[in-house]
Amino acid sequence: MISRILFVLLPLVLLPFLYVDLCWLRRRGVGRLYRLLWWIPCLLMLVWTLLLGCSRKFVPSDMGAVNAYLFLLGLVVIPLFLFSLCTAVGGVLGRLFRSRRNYGVAVGLLLVPVLWYVLLWGTFVGPRLLTVRRVTVSSPSLPRAFDGYRLVHFSDLHAGTFDKSRRGYLRRAVDTINALEPDAVMFTGDLQNLKPDEVYPVQGILSRIHARDGVYSVMGNHDYPIYVQASVVDKEYYLEKLKAVEHDLGWNLLDNSHLKIRRGADSIVVAGMENDGDGRHFPQRGDVPSTLSGLGMDSYIIMLQHDPTAWRRKILPQCGAQLTLSGHTHAMQFELFGWSPASLFFREWGGVYTMPDGRALNVSTGLGGFLPFRFGVPGEIVVITLRRGAPKAS
Repeated sequence: MISRILFVLLPLVLLPFLYVDLCWLRRRGVGRLYRLLWWIPCLLMLVWTLLLGCSRKFVPSDMGAVNAYLFLLGLVVIPLFLFSLCTAVGGVLGRLFRSRRNYGVAVGLLLVPVLWYVLLWGTFVGPRLLTVRRVTVSSPSLPRAFDGYRLVHFSDLHAGTFDKSRRGYLRRAVDTINALEPDAVMFTGDLQNLKPDEVYPVQGILSRIHARDGVYSVMGNHDYPIYVQASVVDKEYYLEKLKAVEHDLGWNLLDNSHLKIRRGADSIVVAGMENDGDGRHFPQRGDVPSTLSGLGMDSYIIMLQHDPTAWRRKILPQCGAQLTLSGHTHAMQFELFGWSPASLFFREWGGVYTMPDGRALNVSTGLGGFLPFRFGVPGEIVVITLRRGAPKAS
């Protein structure tokens, strides 16, 4: 993980320390001893960055070390980088406008505590918050017997991040799902971070999720062994092991397949595609024809697909699924005044999106995350009520 952005991290660490040394300490005649002390944290962070970046593993065995590194990066390095950038820009503008004052210093000093607030809240408060979002999705093709049918949709659990200190949160999420008394529960992938062993400590908690018509799930990109250094045989073993874990939980894992839920003579289809990402960074294994094989044109279909980009790329062009449920984006675990950096990378990144013909997509921003940080994006459980009637376009 760190190795992929090593070329960004090294100058990010080095440049602000160099800027402060050259433009502040040296110009003000600060002694060599104090300047040497100034460089010690920089050198330590550079060494730590190189050690993490030189690891062949996507994620080191000790995630605690990675989390501590990222926390210090946000506490010291990024604020210092931002302060240096503001003062440098302020200095250039001052010379252009022949001003003796560097307003960039004031701007930098104002932004630094804001960054600290985001970091501390996102680290210690945000990951403990849980919200229930309620949605109504209407369609004239919904069978009458399913008018008012209630789904609970959750996604992106990332069980490996739930150490002992955070399992109370997971218990609260499961209790919330059960208290909602859903007709069915839908999970749209990323049960693990890297390996199925991560799920075992929380298996007892997750197995308590129940619904009248069962729990349905699909695989997310993290559920495939693409982030571990292992042989092809071992990777296949990890994949089959995770599928066995989901079976042991009592979940209906759908791999390019579907099941029907019946109410008398009426039925709806719960279909699940394998993860269908860009094919380079994320697996592209979704197969719409296989997933819906044997179904009639008049079927009401709820499609589970981890990656929301597949909705426009495959699902809308290749089938008439009335409702698609996805996750994956996490809203990049940051949102401020309704804006998330996820909007720069995903057309649909959180909430409900409806086409003019009524076909809808719900993107969950997830319950967990690979990194235990959330600001403005609390863990999310979505309650979706299906209604028979004219859809509302958005």
